Amino acid sequence: MNDQEARVRQMLEWLGDDPAREGLRDTPKRHAKFLKEFTSPDPFEFTTFANEGGDDLIVQTGIPFYSLCEHHLAPFFGTASVAYIPKGRIVGLSKLARAVDWYSRRLQNQERITHQVAGRLEKELAPEGVAVVLKGRHLCMEMRGIKKTGTQTTTSRMTGAFFKNPAARAEFLSLANL
Repeated sequence: MNDQEARVRQMLEWLGDDPAREGLRDTPKRHAKFLKEFTSPDPFEFTTFANEGGDDLIVQTGIPFYSLCEHHLAPFFGTASVAYIPKGRIVGLSKLARAVDWYSRRLQNQERITHQVAGRLEKELAPEGVAVVLKGRHLCMEMRGIKKTGTQTTTSRMTGAFFKNPAARAEFLSLANL
């Protein structure tokens, strides 16, 4: 048993359970493996291509995300909508979802994920503008504390044209059904 598994075993004992019972026997190994796997998303190359003259809005919605609250280590999850208005470069479409996945799969908070995804698109593409909206449910709020099941938290980051131009923002929000 490695150190991580021993710590999970100690936590089970601290919770008043018997880590030797059948249902928990392999839990320390499984939990340690889960945490390592979950917080180690596959690296990816942010592949970009020359923009062939289009300057229309590119939007992707319904991107699922899963994360762990850095304050309580409880899961939070939801969907993201990501958009940009290209200038010189466009990105492979899977990279929008991969960016959400990359930044969410760690100890996080929703606000930071939103800003990190927007920042990555800004850095890689230097577009006319970026819009990122995350809608999430936080089990730390649903299972403990105030215990308000089904409550959604929405965070957004708008840059460039989405920040300065109300029409661009409205187009994104309508396409993202927000």
